[in-house]
Amino acid sequence: MVTTSHSLLRELRLETPVNVSLTLSTLRRGQGDPTTRRAPDRLWRTSRMPTGPVTYALRQLEPTLVQAEAWGPGAAELLDGLPGLVGADDDPRGFRPGHPILADAVRRHPGLRVPRTGRVLEALIAAVIEQKVVGLDAFAAWRRLNTRFGEPAPGPAPAGMHVFPTAEQWAAIPSWEWHRAGVDPQRARTAQACARLGAQVDRLATTHPDDPAAVYRGLRSIPGVGVWTAAEVGSRALGDADAVPFGDYHVAKDTGAALLGRPVDDAGLAELLEPWRPHRFRVVRLVQLSPLARPERRGPRMPRVDHRHI
Repeated sequence: MVTTSHSLLRELRLETPVNVSLTLSTLRRGQGDPTTRRAPDRLWRTSRMPTGPVTYALRQLEPTLVQAEAWGPGAAELLDGLPGLVGADDDPRGFRPGHPILADAVRRHPGLRVPRTGRVLEALIAAVIEQKVVGLDAFAAWRRLNTRFGEPAPGPAPAGMHVFPTAEQWAAIPSWEWHRAGVDPQRARTAQACARLGAQVDRLATTHPDDPAAVYRGLRSIPGVGVWTAAEVGSRALGDADAVPFGDYHVAKDTGAALLGRPVDDAGLAELLEPWRPHRFRVVRLVQLSPLARPERRGPRMPRVDHRHI
């Protein structure tokens, strides 16, 4: 690691090719996400580490070589977790597609991995905001809240980038600010309950590094956090390739339609995915990325609700 212009720079040589941009794409909450920016030659992100805020830029120099540059108090800590962040700790070698659509998706995306950010609260607050609402509305609320309460990104970050607020800041957001952002009272209460447990929540990833189930039990003990929300955290913060988001409005229907030729419910999804354990999230993600599995959304769609006008 070397210091250049108040930044820390590190290169990571990987054992197998990893597509960093695709792997980290699940961390981006919509095109206007103030914690993520895409540039032609690098991916910019911000995060809040225990040691402080950080801005980092990732460049894929080769399929097996990643360069990371970081600014801010949390820079060194962020770079120490770089292998997990870019998915180098995810091992798909035991995965057997067993279906033409999955085999085609693996061929198209050989560098897809499951990231492990270690930032449980960041993933948790975002997932709570996305509970039972249309993605566009959740992304807009995420953008408004992070821009309003998050500090500007350290270093030479692209304009408009902000850092995830502290747990104390999330817990102190008044009700009318949640309302103005488009978050209903139930989700706001859940998010603030998570924030009040911020330190304990983030420690779950370090106290149970190889036991996602223990982390999920801890998260689900928080009122308002269920199976879907915990799984959304697992596939981002924990690197859990088996984190199935049961309860999602589309996942069961779309996965069933792709792999069985017909939609299924959550019970059917559990039965369908069982042979792929412990790679069930990997299957869901590959279906989402497959051009051969584009669903025909002819049934009822989740209605959009602007909670700012309620």
